[in-house]
Amino acid sequence: MRNPDFTQLLKVLDHQIPDRPVLFELFLHGPAERYAMEHGAKTLVDVYAALGYDYASVVASDFGFPSTQGSHRGDAMTFSLNDSPMITDRQSFGAYPWPDPKACDYSRLDGELPPGMKLMARGPCGVLENVIRLTGYDNLCFMLYDDPGLAGDIFEKVGGSLLAYYRIALRYGSVGLLMSNDDWGFKSQTMLSPADMRKYVFPWHREIVRAAHEQGKPAVLHSCGCFADILGDLYDMGFDGRHSYEDNILPVEDAYALFMGGSSGRQMAVLGGIDLHFLCTSSPEEIKTRCRAMLARAGERGGYALGSGNSVPDFCPIENYLAMISVIEEG
Repeated sequence: MRNPDFTQLLKVLDHQIPDRPVLFELFLHGPAERYAMEHGAKTLVDVYAALGYDYASVVASDFGFPSTQGSHRGDAMTFSLNDSPMITDRQSFGAYPWPDPKACDYSRLDGELPPGMKLMARGPCGVLENVIRLTGYDNLCFMLYDDPGLAGDIFEKVGGSLLAYYRIALRYGSVGLLMSNDDWGFKSQTMLSPADMRKYVFPWHREIVRAAHEQGKPAVLHSCGCFADILGDLYDMGFDGRHSYEDNILPVEDAYALFMGGSSGRQMAVLGGIDLHFLCTSSPEEIKTRCRAMLARAGERGGYALGSGNSVPDFCPIENYLAMISVIEEG
């Protein structure tokens, strides 16, 4: 077990070379959390510290947007993004119980942290994800054509509320980093057209980043899906780092070359990226080999933290997860 040192993650996000390898995950659950608990960790913060992280990932309060999406799935492991929409027209928009982030309890951000550790405050999902949960994906696509004014008002409500939530979280000294977590795409394209993403979604993320930077704190993006058509937007929003990579979209090795080695002079830290399918199905030695190579690739340029491409699911063998994080102690 090593002592947390949040300044090392800050170096990564400042596109520098950290003094030693840094770990990063959107959140920990499943095998990683159980393993740490079995070895003495009693709280969420203990789990992160015991496994070698310099921060703990938390949702800052119970703030969120009530939704019935997925409520009728029964024993199914998946559900449709069109399931149980709550807002379909002006009447249902007006009747929806919009939550007030200022009325929520943020006292979990007051807890004691180990020396050198900070919290990463993430959202109850992001702007686009929450709008889709409220409207349904197909319904939102039709709404953007049939009633763009209503669609805009929904994005305004969701985006404004999330911005207020993050601004409250930023007041806490324990919070060293914001995570704006919002899935934007499929394997081959964004969920909405780039033009609609720029009109309805990206402005709110830009404001979230600005709020963090005004407090002298970095902001990172977690977003699944193909981002080839919005690469310039990622830079323009001002994110300090990006998380979520898949080999069948863009392997992390190629993403690192793009974000940290491109000729444009613009950089963005690369977080995680060890593909989940690879992590779950490869041997521990294969995992170690790829992780060592990724750390070596970033060793002379910086701007990289090691972790999974998304998060560590229940079906990931614990020995595979431990193989991934073990390489940080080798150097």
